[in-house]
Amino acid sequence: MVTKILFLCMAGFAASFVDSIAGGGGLISLPAFLIAGVQPHFALGTNKFSATASAFTSSIKYAASGKVNFKLLRYLIPFTLLGAVLGVNTVLKIDQKFLNTTVFIMILAVSIYTFFSKSMGREDKFKGLTGKNVFFGMLLAFALGFYDGFFGPGTGSFIMFGLISIYGFDFVQAGGNAKVLNFISNITSLILFAIQGKIDYVLGLPVMIFMILGARIGTKMALKEGVRLVKPIFVVMSLGVAVKMMLNIIN
Repeated sequence: MVTKILFLCMAGFAASFVDSIAGGGGLISLPAFLIAGVQPHFALGTNKFSATASAFTSSIKYAASGKVNFKLLRYLIPFTLLGAVLGVNTVLKIDQKFLNTTVFIMILAVSIYTFFSKSMGREDKFKGLTGKNVFFGMLLAFALGFYDGFFGPGTGSFIMFGLISIYGFDFVQAGGNAKVLNFISNITSLILFAIQGKIDYVLGLPVMIFMILGARIGTKMALKEGVRLVKPIFVVMSLGVAVKMMLNIIN
């Protein structure tokens, strides 16, 4: 049992470290729970429990550093919340094979575009809020809240890409706002998992501590190093999600 907990804590630390910088931490933490022999439903719930604490930690640190636009988020958060609730409630009605194929294509396109785009996300080009960009932001928030509620892989990457595309944020500004939105969708899903009794708190609590630590260090590095650190990790984690989706399609 001790060996299992240590393994999960190390995996949780690594997952939250990269997730706080560029998203994609679930590629590390969720498989770790499954490898440790945790049943799938409990793996999902326990991972969500630990990851939500990590997302909250990153959100607070980004906000304290002035990298979160609360004037924008007051419009987007309700739509993320609504989308997540609807997503969790419709998960069993969606064809998973269709989702795997769609997500694979989308995330691969995002990572390739980001890799070859020299200017994307390098400078903060945010010009302020308009009716148009707030509307598109609401659509983004709802769609990705819904997606995270019932499926999840690549949510952080999609949110960051969307915020950069719509508002002209740099990667660090996009990461800060994305982390707050991701926290909202995470905690919504977490509450539903908790109600259903699908969380192993004996495993989840120690992993949560290590994920909070990883999130603090990762966020600090992202704020210090800026775009030159965030962009390459963003591309790598996006490609990682694409590979995972491809393997799911093949299998």
